[in-house]
Amino acid sequence: MNVSLILIILLVGAFITYFAGDKLASKVALFFSLAALGCSVVLLNHFNAGENISLINAWINQPKISFALNADGLALAMLLLTTALTPIIIFSSFGNEYKNAKAFYALILFMAFAMTGTFLAADGLLYYIFWELALIPIYFIALIWGNGDAEERRKAVVKFFIYTLAGSLFMLTAFIYLYQKAGSFLIEDLYKVQLSACEQLWIFLAFFLAYAIKIPIIPFHTWQANVYQKAPTVGTMLLSGIMLKMGLYSVIRWQLPIAPLAAKEYMNIFIVLGIAGVIYGSIVALKQKDLKKLLAYSSLAHVGLIAAGSYTLTLDGLRGSVLQMIAHGFVVVGLFYAAEIIYRRFETRNIAELGGIRTQSPKFTSMFLILVLASVALPSTFNFVGEFTVLYSLSQVNIWFAVLGGTTIILGAYYMLKMFQNVMLGETNSKTFADVSVNEGISMVAIIAVLIFFGFYPKPITDLITPSLETILNVINKN
Repeated sequence: MNVSLILIILLVGAFITYFAGDKLASKVALFFSLAALGCSVVLLNHFNAGENISLINAWINQPKISFALNADGLALAMLLLTTALTPIIIFSSFGNEYKNAKAFYALILFMAFAMTGTFLAADGLLYYIFWELALIPIYFIALIWGNGDAEERRKAVVKFFIYTLAGSLFMLTAFIYLYQKAGSFLIEDLYKVQLSACEQLWIFLAFFLAYAIKIPIIPFHTWQANVYQKAPTVGTMLLSGIMLKMGLYSVIRWQLPIAPLAAKEYMNIFIVLGIAGVIYGSIVALKQKDLKKLLAYSSLAHVGLIAAGSYTLTLDGLRGSVLQMIAHGFVVVGLFYAAEIIYRRFETRNIAELGGIRTQSPKFTSMFLILVLASVALPSTFNFVGEFTVLYSLSQVNIWFAVLGGTTIILGAYYMLKMFQNVMLGETNSKTFADVSVNEGISMVAIIAVLIFFGFYPKPITDLITPSLETILNVINKN
């Protein structure tokens, strides 16, 4: 058994979902997403037993391209994040009705297929193909099933598509240059290429542009808030929960080991850019009147801290970043889902029109509060483990980096708790807020369970990712 089975399940699932028709599409998509999750767990067991679950086959002779999938601990962690969140995202959509549902759910599975391929690919061109494929379904999901004025939505989505595609072309140019040096796109061959400091700088910047747009890192973030707001909640969950992790993961997997001299030389600059995102995202979030936009800028602040941790080039920084990627994936999906539940009842995301929900729905209020506290990294939640480790790594580079990065906790606690107070507390709202349904409760509880369990016991994930991160650091430090 190897990891290609996951890709087969998701791709076949996408086609079968489409041909199943609108009535069955959601259930068929959920079935295949759960099958992919089950297969991921089985593959993890094989990996822990010492079996080789990676795959490498010759694909194209000229240029030399391989169908290579690398299933080390880091890739498996991201695979599990993708296959765990996908069924939660699909199940959370059951409370909504979608026109042409078969296409909608087929696109979700196809996007999961492309993102999974991006995390597993061990050949540069194969990785690039999966990277670009992931952009296509989210473009149509946001464009066709999005919110608000159709013309404004089209402008936001087209800007996102062109912006992301343009950045990726610089990465493709870097891969072509590296191929001329290595004679191969295989990642282990690219790691061995001897590049001058000048060459590494240009390669580093080419990768950075693609990843900074995807993550996003300021000043490349201008597409994010509008797309998050205009996309349907399922699309926002896919973008924030999984897709942006493609950029963060790629920094660690591709950018840093291929251009380590540039990473070391200009480390402080990129750490500062990450921390600037923390401060900027937090300040802008304070001023937001739309619940979805507030959560979008909150996400920008958190991923800025993750990026800063990655660029510390320390084991703690890389490990904390990966832990925070996974924790952020679950908590941001939970928060956007909570916003969707509110919108289903009140048909507004304007914070000023909300309030008084606690008296009508104490269960939902309690679950929402847990998600808010997890978002601000309360000890005993998964986010605390990642953020503390990242801040510790920043302190190893410069104590002021840790102090400034720590503003994400202070400012985050302020705007998130203020948002909770305005949205949930106060006098009973004139509109009726029905308590959470069974389906909604299952999705929320599943997310909360992950955040609390790994908040107390992160060792399984830490043990899984550490050997891979040590290997990457060895490659970086050889140069």
